Amino acid sequence: MKFSILTGLLLIGAVVYAQDTTGKKVKITSSFKPVLKEAAKINFNASPAITDTTRPRLQYNIPNQNLAFGFQPGTLRPLALSVDTGGNWTNESYVKAGFGNLSTPFVQLGLSVGDKKAAGINFYGKHVSSKGKIKYQDYSNTNAELNAFFKAGNIEWNARLGGLQEKYNKYGFQPRTLTFPEDSLDVKLQTWRGRIAFRNVNRTALGISYAPEFKVDAFNDQLSNSESNTYINVPLQKSVTKEFAVDLAFTANLSQYKPQNKTKVKNNFLSISPSLLYKTANISIQAGLRPSWDNSEFKLFPNVMADVSSSDKKFSFQAGWVGYLRNSGFQYQARINPWIWAPLTVFNSRVEERYAGIKGSAGEHFSYSAKLAFNTINNQPLFTNDTTAGGKSFRVINEPSLKVVNIGGELGYTIGETFSLISNLQINQYNPKVADKAWGLLPLESKTTLRLQVLKDLYVNSEFYAFRGPWYQQKGGKSNNLGGAVDLSAGLEFKIVDNIKLWAQFNNILSNEYQRWNQYPVYGFNFLGGVVFSFAQNK
Repeated sequence: MKFSILTGLLLIGAVVYAQDTTGKKVKITSSFKPVLKEAAKINFNASPAITDTTRPRLQYNIPNQNLAFGFQPGTLRPLALSVDTGGNWTNESYVKAGFGNLSTPFVQLGLSVGDKKAAGINFYGKHVSSKGKIKYQDYSNTNAELNAFFKAGNIEWNARLGGLQEKYNKYGFQPRTLTFPEDSLDVKLQTWRGRIAFRNVNRTALGISYAPEFKVDAFNDQLSNSESNTYINVPLQKSVTKEFAVDLAFTANLSQYKPQNKTKVKNNFLSISPSLLYKTANISIQAGLRPSWDNSEFKLFPNVMADVSSSDKKFSFQAGWVGYLRNSGFQYQARINPWIWAPLTVFNSRVEERYAGIKGSAGEHFSYSAKLAFNTINNQPLFTNDTTAGGKSFRVINEPSLKVVNIGGELGYTIGETFSLISNLQINQYNPKVADKAWGLLPLESKTTLRLQVLKDLYVNSEFYAFRGPWYQQKGGKSNNLGGAVDLSAGLEFKIVDNIKLWAQFNNILSNEYQRWNQYPVYGFNFLGGVVFSFAQNK
């Protein structure tokens, strides 16, 4: 017991000694060592992507390949022959020759030299003639034209020089037993024409583009009636911003008509067309005026057009109110009706068009357009039979005010170069102010063209033309209508070697000897065929 008490006292004293604060340091030794936890490292080994087995759906916005031209049908000649024309600047030459059942020789020539970038010259010539079953139902057409272009820096020059010779006979007299001197039946229309123009390919540093044009036509009937027409057009356009531009055009037509044994008639007009343009991706608006002088008589025309399209360009709405002057002189009248008496005087037509329409495409191949227009034409030539000489000639009547309601449309379906079907329709309702009827003007026209690639080197084309006949005046003053008519034609081309093709053309397949002009029936069924030889191809 005593030993235990003594031991405890000694231990207490040792502890008291160990807690001495007199400044002596105490060294404590421990086996614990703190260690940081190892950080987790990033794994840079990429895992393979998951395979996507779904087919991607790609959306392509391909523009419509159809070219929608305003339908302006030409007049029907005694021979309804559709003739191909050689394309400009393709650097290829060809000779197309053939013969038809109506003693119809056909020759066409196209020559082209140069390249498509710097310079080129193209010559085109054609001759065709026929003899119908009716006495004096002869027809001849000879045309030659030389075109050239040249680029110098930013300027492109274009020039044209050509001539046209047309021969007809006034065979439409009734009754057929009438006799006339042959020289009184001859109709020979001759035209010499020239044109020169230039334009800047790219806009100038000030954002200006220009394209002046100068044309001269000398027209006569190889008797003593002649007309000269000089046309000048100087359009300028200045870009202000990306959306806005200013457009200014100066247009003049200087015409001089010389009828047989009479004084010359001057028929001139001048127009200035300032307008403001606004264009974005979906909206195009042109707003302006067109002050004009018709033989020194002032006339102010509107010049407003708008085009609003959808974001995908597949549908657009168009509207406008435009007015302009048109030279309706001797050359214009004879192109419509070659059997007219030479007019005593000539006029300029004042045309105002108010229209609204739509156009667009559905899918990749189908296109459509439709238009409704209310037009007014002052000084419109009309044509009526001169019944004093058997009705073989037509008198030109000047209608001072003609109102026209026009409904037009076009449908097209095209698959590249393998298939093309385009159909046009024009409906016109005329309301003349002075004349009883719109003599000689067609109230309805329809035209459908088809082109089909049957085989690799075999192409077939066809055209269906129909119209409702115009009003004409009978002897004694009574009026009548020619009724309707249809004309179906077809043709084919077949390549037998690289540079030789065979071709054939079949006209008026239904053999409908209809009349476009009163007492002038066209040819019945006729055909011609031949060969095309191409040479100097651009490889």
